[in-house]
Amino acid sequence: MNTNLHSLPRRLIELRIEHGDLDGLIDQASLRLPRDDLMVQRLKKRRLALKDQISRIEAELEPPQPA
Repeated sequence: MNTNLHSLPRRLIELRIEHGDLDGLIDQASLRLPRDDLMVQRLKKRRLALKDQISRIEAELEPPQPA
């Protein structure tokens, strides 16, 4: 099995793409009338969870800074 398919840098790219896609969906859902506030709230919650995952992976990939 190819380990590159499951590498952290690749996962980071996938999460960033999904985060960007959610931005677009949230914008579209916010403009729709009548506005589905529950759907917008769920999309925002998912986007926040993705941002947390992105931050964790970025921290894992970056070497610690010397004090």
